[in-house]
Amino acid sequence: MFHLTEWTMTKQSQKYNGYVCSPYLHDHDSIEQKDIWIESRNIGRMYFVTATFSDNSQPYFSHATNHYILGEFKNHKKIVSDVSKNLFSKPSFIFSVDNILFQRQTTGKPNFISIYYLEYGDSHEDLTYVATHVARRDKVGYSGFGHMDLFSNVAPKYTFPYSNNIVIMEVSSEKSHQSDNKYCEQTRLEICRKGVVMNNLVSFSILEKLK
Repeated sequence: MFHLTEWTMTKQSQKYNGYVCSPYLHDHDSIEQKDIWIESRNIGRMYFVTATFSDNSQPYFSHATNHYILGEFKNHKKIVSDVSKNLFSKPSFIFSVDNILFQRQTTGKPNFISIYYLEYGDSHEDLTYVATHVARRDKVGYSGFGHMDLFSNVAPKYTFPYSNNIVIMEVSSEKSHQSDNKYCEQTRLEICRKGVVMNNLVSFSILEKLK
């Protein structure tokens, strides 16, 4: 798990602690889950999103779906309890932020969220480089290092080996999702050129704000 103390904000200044993603299958259970989260004080902003898993990560999440309800949660223990009680055949994800890098005002609205993982390069020097580089990207309004938890009533064929090496970037813009994806990919490639292997896990295109 990441530890980068000088980049960590105090808990009081942190508005939320990560993202929870529940599959939206257009059935009773997923609609009920959406309605529960709309009323939940533990969920802040909530969106209907399209998920695009990278070629590298697809073997681990082959039974994932295309559409998710994505919410910003405040209390990790409560959201884990909630998701554990409502398992689907398609996986749900919790991306928890262990070290928030920054949360700032940006031009535009939240439009795109990219989740990455580091294969190697988890030294203090490498993490500091990633943090510094992402902070220079003015469209990124929220970023942090964290870990991923997966929940499903169908066991995955392979266990994802980089669950504790997660990097999160939330992009705000008025441009297309394709444009934001290119922006994030450029950021990733620039980091990789320095020898830090950072790969895309999944990207979420925000289609509609629900809360």
